[in-house]
Formats: sequence, C-alpha cells, structure tokens
Amino acid sequence: MNDLSKGFEIDTDFVENEPPEKTTFKREVIEGLSVIASALIIVVILFGFVFRIAVISGDSMKNTLIDKEIVIITNLNYTPKYGDIVVISRNAENSAENMRTDNGPIIKRVIATENQVVDIDFETGTVYVDKVPLVEDYISTPTHRQDDIQFPVTVPKGCIFVLGDNREVSLDSRSSRIGQNGMVDTRYILGEAVLRVFPFSKIGRLGLDG
Repeated sequence: MNDLSKGFEIDTDFVENEPPEKTTFKREVIEGLSVIASALIIVVILFGFVFRIAVISGDSMKNTLIDKEIVIITNLNYTPKYGDIVVISRNAENSAENMRTDNGPIIKRVIATENQVVDIDFETGTVYVDKVPLVEDYISTPTHRQDDIQFPVTVPKGCIFVLGDNREVSLDSRSSRIGQNGMVDTRYILGEAVLRVFPFSKIGRLGLDG
C-alpha cells in the first residue's frame, strides 16, 4: 500500500504550455491608441454631463476663493445644504426655464434652504438660521452691510438663501437683484463647487468638510 501520510502534489497543467505569440509593434500601437481613445471618451462624458470647470471672477468669495482660481463643479444627485459653495445661473428674464444670460454665473455659499428662517444682526454682523447664530469661520468680513431685503425672511419652497464669504462686497441674497427677491430657485444651481484645481499649490476639496 502507498503511504498517504507523506502527502502528494497535484499537477494543474493538463496540456503543455504553448509559447506566447510575439506581440508586434503595430499591435502595441493599436492597443495603446485604443486605451487613449477610451480614456478620452470617458473624460468627455464626465466633463460634459457630470463635471464642469468654472473660473472664479471677482472677490465676493475671498478668502475662500480668489479671483482667477479654477474649480470643478458637479450637479450629480445634488441636494443643496448649509455650507455648500454653489455656482448659480443669472438670466435676464429671471426665469429658471430661460438660461440665456446678460450676467455671468455667480458663486456663493448656501446659508439656508427651504422653510428655514434667516435673520441678520447687522450691528454685530451675526447671521441666524432658525434663531441659531452661525459660526462662520469661512468669512473674511462680518455681515455689516445691508441691502434692500428686510429680515427676518423665510426661504420659500424650492429655493436657497446664499451669501458670499466676503460680505462687504458680495451681491447675494441680501439684494432683490438676485433670484426672486434674494431667494434663489434651486433650478438655477449649475452645480456645487467640490474641488479647486488651480492654482496647483491650493488643490483640494471645497466645502465645510473640505
């Protein structure tokens, strides 16, 4: 009898290995071009339907975002919430259905969403949402400047209330010139700014958890 206690080996190769075919230079070039073409198609799809590039213009979001910086925005499954930085369309007819503009898009921070109550103490520069004072570490100037909107205000359904981080120079929901008496229809939101890509020294995520 065989001594099975010594164990045994199993050969998993049932046929002799055939030498691999020689890969020609032409085939390598074709395969390389196919990979590049596939990658380009993916990039076009992503930046055509999922991501967009936006260039910051002006100082209304200083010091969070500076003039000429470049950010990536996305509106994929996006629901606005406090602290988000959003790019908003502005158009001549003040209609979400008509995206033709005589003013370029603006970038602001979401302060409140539908049904929330916003109040501002312009003496102290404090912003309140539902009577709770916000801790705004992101602002470069307090909210002392008032425009033509009277507070407190309740954000209507389907709208957001936005402010720039540089409160002394920002045109935002304190003004009736923005949206509908300061309230921005969420259909105006082109996307959330999620990533700064230029300058390269400041590449990184945006938002309160960035």
